[in-house]
Amino acid sequence: MIKALIFDFDGLILDTEVPNYQTWSEIYQRYGCKLPISAWITGIGGGPHLFNPCEYLETQFGSPIDHEKILLKHRQRFIELVEAQPVLPGVEDYIAEAKRLGLKIGLASSSSHDWVDGNLSRLGLIEYFDCIKCSDDVKHVKPEPDLYISVLEDLSIRADEAIAFEDSTNGILSAKRAGIFCVAVPNAITNHLSLDGADLQITSLADLPLEKLLSEKSLC
Repeated sequence: MIKALIFDFDGLILDTEVPNYQTWSEIYQRYGCKLPISAWITGIGGGPHLFNPCEYLETQFGSPIDHEKILLKHRQRFIELVEAQPVLPGVEDYIAEAKRLGLKIGLASSSSHDWVDGNLSRLGLIEYFDCIKCSDDVKHVKPEPDLYISVLEDLSIRADEAIAFEDSTNGILSAKRAGIFCVAVPNAITNHLSLDGADLQITSLADLPLEKLLSEKSLC
């Protein structure tokens, strides 16, 4: 019996993926360089240890660059673009229906609490989450299972009592390594990834009502 839903944040609740790639692409262009989508997607859903855009730019440019200055410019432009984004389709319906059904709602993100909590508060969603685990809370982020295991422990549920929602390969690996049934919901950027590791893939949460998903999950 499913007792909880566990959401990723970036690219799943809010489309931060397109703004992030757009911002870094603009920065690369200023240096006369290009940021291939094939390189960028290797780090999606994980931490900077998987792909560091500053280090990659330095390699492309062929000379040392001011990482601190670039990161500051990136953050300013990135936040501007993110704050113009609406909550992704179906997310609010899933949250409302989960609450109606008495399900717990968790979140597992490789981003920081400052980023996740701040945006959830701005969007008016943070009060609906029973547990939020971020990079600050674990030793290893996605694709390792630590974040999901931490959410399961906090919610006092087993892995087979939860459904995870992810948009990236690294996120799917994290959920599956924790033993959780995972639904992939790709966005315009993560559509470039192979999401075959998920148990189910849908175009949007708006395309599959939660009650129907729970019914289908019970047949798996």
